[in-house]
Amino acid sequence: MTHAPPPVLTTARLVLRPLDLEDADAIQRIFPQWEVVRFLADRVPWPYPPDGARQFVEAFALPAMRRGSQWHWSIRTREAPDRLIGVISLMDDDAENNRGFWLDPVHQGRGYMTEASAAVTGYWFGVLGKPVLRAPKAIDNTASRRISERTGMRVVKTEERGYVGGRYLSEIWEIGRDEWLARQPV
Repeated sequence: MTHAPPPVLTTARLVLRPLDLEDADAIQRIFPQWEVVRFLADRVPWPYPPDGARQFVEAFALPAMRRGSQWHWSIRTREAPDRLIGVISLMDDDAENNRGFWLDPVHQGRGYMTEASAAVTGYWFGVLGKPVLRAPKAIDNTASRRISERTGMRVVKTEERGYVGGRYLSEIWEIGRDEWLARQPV
């Protein structure tokens, strides 16, 4: 069964568009930076190949979206909706890793990823009806850990995991559907 792509999601400052093959060139320009990939899972090739983004979108992300097991969005600001600045994803094929993201370093520190995370977490619980969302984080990835803290997640497990930058002690962060809904404005 082929699933339709997820809808466009909007926030106060962002437009999240379903990932498309046309996004590969922008991803290829931005993604291969150590600040972006260091804390991503070690299945990400490094050094990043010249066709890495096209391969990811065409052979991995789009087929998973058609299967209905993953949902990927490009992140764009409302003021520049034609310029991709990152990617955020939901995955239902790994019980311990349901959300992942990256953002161009020039756009970090502005709260964009907290906003994008809230939007896709709302989709996970509100539209997809999932009972729990989990996200692993390298303990050294303090910016990503702060996003989880701000959105009401809690650490449920600590373990070592492989990242592009090596093996790191990691935390599995979690929030349940009822907890998430209770935190939302009425």
